[in-house]
Amino acid sequence: MTGRFIVEADGGSRGNPGPAAYGAIVRDPETGEVLAERSEAIGVASNNVAEYRGLIAGLTAAAELDPAAEIEVRLDSKLIVEQMSGRWKVKHPDMLALVRQAFAAYEPTLVTYTWVPREQNKAADRLVNAALDGPGAPRAGVAARTAPRPEQGVSAPAEPADGDQASRTMLRIAGWEQQDPPTRQLLLRHGATPHTADRRFSGMGGEDPGLSDEGREQARRAAEALVDRGVEVIVASPMRRTRQTAETVAVALGLEIEWDEGFVEASFGAWEGLTFGQVMERTPDDLQAWLSSTAVAPPGGESLNAVTVRVRRARDRLLARHGGRRVLTVSHVTPINTLVRLAIDAPASSVYRMRVLPCALSAVEWYADGAASLSAYNDDAHLR
Repeated sequence: MTGRFIVEADGGSRGNPGPAAYGAIVRDPETGEVLAERSEAIGVASNNVAEYRGLIAGLTAAAELDPAAEIEVRLDSKLIVEQMSGRWKVKHPDMLALVRQAFAAYEPTLVTYTWVPREQNKAADRLVNAALDGPGAPRAGVAARTAPRPEQGVSAPAEPADGDQASRTMLRIAGWEQQDPPTRQLLLRHGATPHTADRRFSGMGGEDPGLSDEGREQARRAAEALVDRGVEVIVASPMRRTRQTAETVAVALGLEIEWDEGFVEASFGAWEGLTFGQVMERTPDDLQAWLSSTAVAPPGGESLNAVTVRVRRARDRLLARHGGRRVLTVSHVTPINTLVRLAIDAPASSVYRMRVLPCALSAVEWYADGAASLSAYNDDAHLR
């Protein structure tokens, strides 16, 4: 796989509402090769419902190929492009449910949406009509082409997102409006290890070193600093250094620990145990490719896109179990920086420009409506 896909999707209804179907294609962006196709007649539905069903089918097919690839979705529906990009509101409850399904089908931060003229979406449109004309397809006495989209040729005003959970763009200041208390996630990086001073790649699948004497002292000081922070739950990566750090804190706070492998450090594959300088000397092209694209993984390792997928899922599990509570998450550099950049809607590559020190604390608030805010980052005052 290329680490990138193009998804072309369409849907149509002969009658609006009327007999409806969708079509979706996943392509290799370099060669144009069709990697997957999906189409289905869905009974009586509107154009918009059929188009969203096509989008969901395309994203689902892409996820089956590679859930960490970057995707460009090409649609001839201006409405869906603007709604999925968070620029137009989603008002109808039935449509909002479909938008949520689309967001759940694929990691949203890896997807971009592009409007294309209808003539550039003919392949997906052919799948729609084939599904409508196939054996067993619903009939309504109308044998015309897919009905025109009602939004085509209409200059609809761009409406800002209004806080729908389906919107990724929250055009307001998080925390200023009266609402239910957020889930406050305190993020604690583990203490120093023998690899820390040399700045060696030390991820999942490597040596998994434990804390050094310095790291154990850092964990003790972090535990003291957290006694009065109101922590109700501890969730931690099960790697050795995070386990040791979390256990030190748990004893001080009198809490149990939940282990979640979604918060483990990235896998650096063949670079495990090496310094940045050693990697630059031995495999400069691989290193440059990794730094140039979040879809590229170290040889035998894990890309930043893949880390984003599992960290976001781990975060969602945490929010489902402990919504509205104050949760301490003991983790590593890459997962912590990924959570921070998700909270502030920064690009995946921003993690290369973020530095979190051993046993430093950060804090993110996650709101029930999908908004988030960053209230602390890399606070190591308790160590000085």
